[in-house]
Amino acid sequence: MTTSPGIHARFQCHFDRFHLNVNLKLPGSGLTALFGHSGCGKTTLLRCMAGLQVATGAMSVNGDEWQSDSSSRPVHQRPLAYVFQETSLFPHLSVRRNLMYGYRRVPQAERQISFNQAVNWLGLANFLERMPAKLSGGERQRVAIARALLTSPNLLLMDEPLSALDQTSKREIMPYLEALRDNLAIPVVYVSHSRAEVARLADHIVMMDNGAVVAQGPLQEILARTDQPFGLEEDAGVIIEAVITERDDQWHLYRADFNGGHLWLRADQGMEPGRRVRLQVLARDISLALREQTDQSIQNLIAANVDKIASNLRPGTSMVRLVAGTTPFLARLTSRAVHNLPIKQGQRVWMQIKSVAIVD
Repeated sequence: MTTSPGIHARFQCHFDRFHLNVNLKLPGSGLTALFGHSGCGKTTLLRCMAGLQVATGAMSVNGDEWQSDSSSRPVHQRPLAYVFQETSLFPHLSVRRNLMYGYRRVPQAERQISFNQAVNWLGLANFLERMPAKLSGGERQRVAIARALLTSPNLLLMDEPLSALDQTSKREIMPYLEALRDNLAIPVVYVSHSRAEVARLADHIVMMDNGAVVAQGPLQEILARTDQPFGLEEDAGVIIEAVITERDDQWHLYRADFNGGHLWLRADQGMEPGRRVRLQVLARDISLALREQTDQSIQNLIAANVDKIASNLRPGTSMVRLVAGTTPFLARLTSRAVHNLPIKQGQRVWMQIKSVAIVD
């Protein structure tokens, strides 16, 4: 097993339902999502990484070997933190004392995250003296995450931390998870079966099915594949990193610039120029033209090159991968339209984008 930077994980173990067999190389920072249907092996893989599940294999985290074919560190000797679906806060301790429980056990010289950093990232300053019973579900989960971080781990594992929350609580906690993704220097591995969570949070994605990895790589790259895993063609689309550069108050629109062009969005939430956002563009919301069509209602017109055409993924349906600047897009078209235009690999075309959604 190599001990180069990043997370290297190779595991095999047997279960009644499936045989887990994975070999991963993940980034040494940022948020990696383990994504797939319930029962596909995501949590089992997470437990193997933590040392909670007996499995043959090997693992290293940024050069630190935790397991090899001949040895394995026990859980308590692995510098990690694990956030479960249930918060398991100490009910008799205030939020402050829950947070201090792990923090005090880390020698001062080894503390990588300060108490104030964790409190600020998770927005806990206003209820440090409250008891867990007086907190909402989302607030309890934020305390649990902060408590985990204050043990100064080298790896944070999160097993569907939002699954027990209602939609309101999920919306409230999302900005705090984004802050963690943007501020933490350590890698985060995040289990989810929610496409919305993955689209909003992940930098890197591992797609799993029946104990095996079916796709892995940077989020934008994997989502822009024409061969969508799990038959996701109906919801296929890309995530674009963009920056708000202008607000048009007359028409209630924002302009978002990305590498390859810009998109106009509805100004239905308060954002200032300079803010970074993630945008979702679905393949079904893109049509193609051979020339720029200005006499029409669709306002987002972007020049792009045809990179790949996957014909007849379903009867009569094709998927076209396009690139504008360095940004990939997918367009789902009828195979008849691809043939009649005609559209060919390497061709310059105009994307007509009907709808754009802000996912953060």
